[in-house]
Order: sequence, then C-alpha cells, then structure tokens
Amino acid sequence: MARVALALLACLFSTAAFAQSLGAAVGTERGGDATMAQLLSREYEIKSAVPNGSKLIVFMQKGTSAYACEFVNVTKTRCASIN
Repeated sequence: MARVALALLACLFSTAAFAQSLGAAVGTERGGDATMAQLLSREYEIKSAVPNGSKLIVFMQKGTSAYACEFVNVTKTRCASIN
C-alpha cells in the first residue's frame, strides 16, 4: 500500500506544475526555508528519489511528517512539506 502511495506521489511530483508550485510552497513546520541538510540534522530519512530532468525529487520522512526536496546538487536544495 505504501509503495502505491509513493508511486502516485512520484507521478505528481514529476509534473511541471509541481515544479512551479514548489517555489511558493517551500517551507518547514515553522514556515521558513528548509534544506536536505537541515532535515537530515532533524533525523528525517531519505525514503526514495525520482529523476525530474536534470534534478532529483527526494522524498524524506520522519514519523508521519514527510517532505519532497528538489535536489539540484549538494549545495542547492529546497524542500516542501507534503502532508
């Protein structure tokens, strides 16, 4: 069941509309910007990644909280909550 949900999310996140809306929705629980490094320091785990052109969309989870991160390179990422 979790794999089906993850596959559906992967399809959603690979669309151009999501790429455009990610810029407006970037944030953390407190409303600020988040990077993969910050999420990793808060013990979020990388669950999967899907290619999106020259970028990757990386899914991270901790408990019931989940993020999708646009990963361009090791110094340029941005993440948005997906729940």
